Amino acid sequence: MFNDIKLKNMAIKKETINGTKIICEVESSNINSAEFDTATSKLVIGFKNNAQYEYEDVPIQIFTRFRMSESQGSFFSKEISKKYKYKRL
Repeated sequence: MFNDIKLKNMAIKKETINGTKIICEVESSNINSAEFDTATSKLVIGFKNNAQYEYEDVPIQIFTRFRMSESQGSFFSKEISKKYKYKRL
């Protein structure tokens, strides 16, 4: 089942829940999407340059703070980018 949630006053333009995945469209100067799998704790970040990176073992609390932050790009840089094991997809 698909659930679309429209969010206002945040940089998240749209959020879709598909099974165990939370998929967000992000309005940011560098990031355009984020997909978090609640079953595996993997976070995939899509960048404006079309690169995608997968981050492992990201706690749901960190992803929630990312979603709720005023600037997803700043939060990502400070709290996710170099703190979790990642690979380019």
